Amino acid sequence: MSVLEENIKRVNQKLQQLLKQHQVLQKENEQLKAVVKAMEIRGENDLLRIIQLEQQAGILKSATGQLNETDKKIFEKTINEYIREIDKCIGLLSE
Repeated sequence: MSVLEENIKRVNQKLQQLLKQHQVLQKENEQLKAVVKAMEIRGENDLLRIIQLEQQAGILKSATGQLNETDKKIFEKTINEYIREIDKCIGLLSE
């Protein structure tokens, strides 16, 4: 076999190795993207759960009369926002 043919064969083998490695890396990349997406969804769900729990804690404090002045103002503001949203919905429904 000539030197040229050996060089071509070696280059071809290396190319095949690179292609296989590329496929492996693509699969790994897809798996990692799926993991990232799942973690993002989990993070969003956790954030929503935290917000719900904070709201529940505020309601419980209000029901037991354990709110300080700052918490009372925040609670009243939240209740007023809910009332405005309800009024908007009623307005839309009456149209």
